[in-house]
Amino acid sequence: MAENPAFEKGDSVQDIQIIPGELVDRNHTSGEVTITESTENGSDKDDDRLQYSIEDVPPWYMCIFLGLQHYLTMFGATVVIPFILSPALCVAGDKIVTSQLIGTIFFVSGVATLLQTLFGCRLPIVQGGTFSFLVPTFAILNLPRWQCPTILTQVQAANYTQFNQTIPNIVVGSAEHTEVWQSRIREIQGAIMVASLFQLIIGFSGVMGILLRFIGPLAIAPTIALVGLSLFKPASDFSSTHWWIAILTIILIAVFSQYMRRIKIPCCGYSKKDGCHRVGYPIFTLFPVILSIVIVWGICAIITFTSDVTGWFPEDKDSWGFGARTDSRGSVLTDAPWFRFPYPGQWGLPTVSVSAVFGMLAGVLASMVESVGDYYACARLSGAPPPPVHAINRGIGVEGLGCIIAGIWGTGNGTTSYSENIGAIGITKVGSRRVIQFGAIFMLLLGVLGKFGALFVTIPDPVVGGVFMVMFGIITAVGISNLQFVDLNSPRNLFILGFSFFFGLSLPQWLTANPNAIQTGSETMDQILTVLFSTSMFVGGAVGFVLDNTIPGTDKERGILQWRKQVHGDTSDAQVTTGLECYDLPFGMSAIGKTSCLKYVPFCPTFSNKSWSCKCCPKACTCCHGDDGNRADDMVMVTSSGDQAVTNNGFYNTKI
Repeated sequence: MAENPAFEKGDSVQDIQIIPGELVDRNHTSGEVTITESTENGSDKDDDRLQYSIEDVPPWYMCIFLGLQHYLTMFGATVVIPFILSPALCVAGDKIVTSQLIGTIFFVSGVATLLQTLFGCRLPIVQGGTFSFLVPTFAILNLPRWQCPTILTQVQAANYTQFNQTIPNIVVGSAEHTEVWQSRIREIQGAIMVASLFQLIIGFSGVMGILLRFIGPLAIAPTIALVGLSLFKPASDFSSTHWWIAILTIILIAVFSQYMRRIKIPCCGYSKKDGCHRVGYPIFTLFPVILSIVIVWGICAIITFTSDVTGWFPEDKDSWGFGARTDSRGSVLTDAPWFRFPYPGQWGLPTVSVSAVFGMLAGVLASMVESVGDYYACARLSGAPPPPVHAINRGIGVEGLGCIIAGIWGTGNGTTSYSENIGAIGITKVGSRRVIQFGAIFMLLLGVLGKFGALFVTIPDPVVGGVFMVMFGIITAVGISNLQFVDLNSPRNLFILGFSFFFGLSLPQWLTANPNAIQTGSETMDQILTVLFSTSMFVGGAVGFVLDNTIPGTDKERGILQWRKQVHGDTSDAQVTTGLECYDLPFGMSAIGKTSCLKYVPFCPTFSNKSWSCKCCPKACTCCHGDDGNRADDMVMVTSSGDQAVTNNGFYNTKI
């Protein structure tokens, strides 16, 4: 998921940065592990400790308030996904459909969050839509068979006299138009469901360590960065409807998240120690995006209602600036039902094609690998010990299950963990699992309110475009920041990095302009290769992966040594308030403990790495155990040189 620009190093609220390679800035103390809050002069506050740790249950009213806060934190990055998808799905001017997609994605996010906190890794981690699925989605829908026909509004249809004979003209809202966009989203649904089976199998089979063995910063950097770079067109298209409004949105997000991040708003707070008391609430740190949207949205409404006098926003739909009007979609609120319950197969039976499945695998892999670091960051900030192997395996598997559910319900997207909400835990000092579950209930309830989704469809396009500019820029920067581990004076690394980025942009751009260029003699193979090579994150990541693993280079040169040091530091410095039992399943543990064979099942709480140790082929074994045989942060792998390297990455702590 897009990285929230609010969480930056140096914030007086909390020295936490959810950026690659640094889960938390911390002060090392001898013999005692704490998470400390740094003031301007660097002194540590005595009351800087968790108000509620992972197993604690705050009062119900605090759960409601803090759950709503987590919902608002993930809101900005989730609500924009249907806006990006709608044009590619040929939804055109049918804003009711966009509002239904908004309700569906929030509803499924609530379901996935409940599953993750109950049966997955069991950490207080929020699940929501991901941008990493958008790039392969666009590559799939760019195939000639999914070309959007000419779609007319009711007014245009009445005045249209010349019809194109090769591409049929369809009226918005008609049965023909419904079939056009539903056939496309069903194709994406099927691709997500089948591709996510791979993530589910990888998670529950416990082979994640084998995959991580071969992945380094030079493969991760182009993969993530090209996700952001590939989405510049929708950002430009939305912003170009009124550049000044888009720029105002960008400025406000920058001011709130960067310049005003140290400003706290006085309000009433509550803690177990002090009860109700006055505190400073970091509203600009937590909600810079949603604050900017609301403010610019209000400004657009004022200008719209005074445009008869000022003439700033024209009433002509074909004039520049019309997209900034807030009354251009007013009928959506009237037409949308008060309640609409998303249900499985609501767009019809999903379809599956081999080419779409292979293309979607690129997004699944990127999302899967990144989630590992989110688990470590969340455990550190919520007072839990580093997640054991079985919790990591279950977390990845349940994320795959969440993506399958997203495909069944038809969000047009998958689900993944949100690092924005992990940062919110560090700021609020509330790491309770129950709070996140209350946030999931908010997602479920508001996901069935049809008017709620319709309300946000009325956000002017340039406001959404300004949010895109910031979010996609942050994603690109997050990818590039992985290079902090790499020796950038090395010609080897510069070659891999430069070629991965350049080729990852060039080949997809050419294939987009020439969709019929690949001719192998097999239509299925043509589509598979076209979709894969049209996905920039796949092309750039694959090139970086192959070159980094084949061109000779030392571990120090590749950034592996610095990466190991970072990981070793991350696993020792946390305010642990509970034991590993916090990762146990909510029920059935006595029966699981009595069944000895379950210790060989990678996702069971009794699973131990010792069960998978391999004495005959130590260099090929990637699941060697650590001091307790169960800690995922102690899971090591043996490299070709015989050195041990931990499998969890310091740079897996951002989410796109």
